[in-house]
Parts: sequence; structure tokens; C-alpha cells
Amino acid sequence: MKALTFAAGFLAASAALADETVLTVYAPDYFTSEWGPGPKIEEMFEARCGCDLQFKPGDLLPRILLEGERTEADVVIGLNTDVTKQARESGLFAPHGQDLSPLTLPVAWTDDTFLPFNYGHTAFVYNTERLAQAPASFDDLLNAPDDLKLVIQDPRSSISGLALVLWVQAVYGDRAQEAWAKLAPKVLTVTKGWSESYGLFTDGEADMVLSYTTSPAYHIIAEGDLTKKAAIFPEGHYFMVELAARTATTDVPELAEDFLAFILTEDFQSMIATGNWSIPAALSADKWPEGFRQLDLPETVLFYSEDEAAALRDQAIEAWRQGLSQ
Repeated sequence: MKALTFAAGFLAASAALADETVLTVYAPDYFTSEWGPGPKIEEMFEARCGCDLQFKPGDLLPRILLEGERTEADVVIGLNTDVTKQARESGLFAPHGQDLSPLTLPVAWTDDTFLPFNYGHTAFVYNTERLAQAPASFDDLLNAPDDLKLVIQDPRSSISGLALVLWVQAVYGDRAQEAWAKLAPKVLTVTKGWSESYGLFTDGEADMVLSYTTSPAYHIIAEGDLTKKAAIFPEGHYFMVELAARTATTDVPELAEDFLAFILTEDFQSMIATGNWSIPAALSADKWPEGFRQLDLPETVLFYSEDEAAALRDQAIEAWRQGLSQ
């Protein structure tokens, strides 16, 4: 009897597992890594939905555009405003149906398709033990001695690198190429991605690295290290936001919307700060982890809409290319 009972229970469990609704979420590679927020998000949402959340890591928009209406994705998470214009025009994404009033972003957000879940600002991060007096403004950075060593990212291959050229474009406008020419002698190297740059910085190869205002939070919370700071410039810092959206072709639209609603809950928002080392998009500052409340943040936030960013992208990259080559 015991064997029969076990077999019956096993079959029932297998049937329940087979009936479990699957929510397929496309996410960047880093998202689902051991250090990314994906595993915790999966655990938390599955406890609520009684479903099976399956992340499919890899490229986001290029994969969706290639797959078209045949895509397996129900939700895409990890997009940013640099690609939302192209994503929107593809017709492959549907309205999120969420109340945006809980958002605590430093910019107004009314987009009915792309839902923010965290944000940050581009910044140059430095080590106070190596650089006691960081430049106090972008102008000071341009006019700093040429032996100041910076590492930055390539705007053609890196989201943060693209944000930097848009930041320079926002601050200097038609003088962006001139600004890059002043910065050129100080650029130790240009890496393809953020990780390579940050590794050079933490290895002591550079005085400053292009990163985010939230980067020091990792050192404070995870390492108890207070020596990493973001240099805050009065000219303002470029705003970067990460987004999620549901696909228009999902066969589980209610579950997809439930996931998007989950993104705005306090449980998700409280986790994402240290899960993704970014500022939660819908959580007041008094509820941020202590390390985040110690961060130096800009008073002025610079931001291009997706139309503005798309229109300026080539111009900003060309100013970078010409300025660095002088």
C-alpha cells in the first residue's frame, strides 16, 4: 500500500507540474547570473503566482525583432530608453496596464508600454585613497592635469558608453567634440563593456571610471568599503532607467500583467536595490537600504526622450570619435 500511495502521489505531483502555467521572461545575461537579481525575482514571483517563471537570458531587442510574432517571450525585462523607440515601432509590445502613481523617479514618466523598475545616473567613480580631490565639475574634469587616468566604455558597444556621449552632448551641445578633445589625453583606455572598465579601476589601473552614482553602494554594503565615491557635477548627470514590458503576442496576458504589477510592489522594489545595485523606481528614499541613503546623488538630472536620444545618437558618437582622435 505504501508503494501504491507513493506512486499515486508522484503521479499527482507530476500532473500538477505539467499543468503549471509558464511565464517566459527574456532578460540580459547578467540578470540571471548567480550575482544578478533574476534568481530572487523567480523565487519571489513563483511564491505568488503558482506558476513557473522561466528566464531566457541573452540579447533582448535583437532577439525579439528576429523572432517577431513567433517569439516565446511573454515579458521582456532589462530594456532601456536607448532602444524603446525601435521596440515601440516594432509593434511587438503591448500596453502594461499599470498605475504609474507609485513611481518615485526624478523625471516624469507617462509611458504606457515600458515600465521602469530601477534607475541610476552616469558618473565617474573614484577611490578617495588614490584621488583625494576629485574634479568638482565636468569643466574641472576636462581641465584636469593630463596624467589623470580615466577608463570609459565604447558607445557603439556599451549602454553606459552611449549614455556618456549623450551626457557630454547634453552638457556641451555643439561643443561636444571640443570637450572630447580636452578629455582625450586623460582617457587611459576605452573598453567594450562596463565590466572590463570597472575591473581596471578596482585593480588600481585608473583614477576614475565611467560608472553609475549607485556603484559605491556595492562597496559600502557588500564590502564595508567607504573609499569609492561618485564625483557629482553641478552641470547634471545623465539619467538611465531599466524597463520591462509585456509582448503583444503572449498567450498568458493576465499572468504577464501580474508580473509587471509585481515589479511595482514594495517587496520587489526593496529587493532590487541590492539585487541590481540600482535605485528602485517605486520606493521612497527613506525605505532604501542604508548604503543607498549614504550615496552622493546629483541635484540636476539630464535626460533625453527616446526620440531625442535617437536623433542625437549618431551626432554624439561622431563627436566622441572625432574628439578622441585629435
